[in-house]
Amino acid sequence: MYVVLVAFEIVEGAVDAFMEQMVRQAETSLREEPGCLQFDVCVGETDPEQVLLYEIYADRAAFEAHLNAPHFAAFDQAVAPLVASKTVGTFHRVET
Repeated sequence: MYVVLVAFEIVEGAVDAFMEQMVRQAETSLREEPGCLQFDVCVGETDPEQVLLYEIYADRAAFEAHLNAPHFAAFDQAVAPLVASKTVGTFHRVET
């Protein structure tokens, strides 16, 4: 499986607007993308402007399909002014 971690730092005062878009994006990805197996949205314990995504896809191709989905493009454009920084890491899940 293919794992994606995305860390966002949200612009001060924009957390509510960002989270509305983010939750909708997670729900849509899970509903419309068969290769999207998990999409968790996490908020910093002491800093709500820190948002972490933990996403699991069936494989890299499923993640590429996610990046090319119309709903992703709309989300990315909508949240761009709300994001101070974004870091993306990709991993292969080790079965235990």
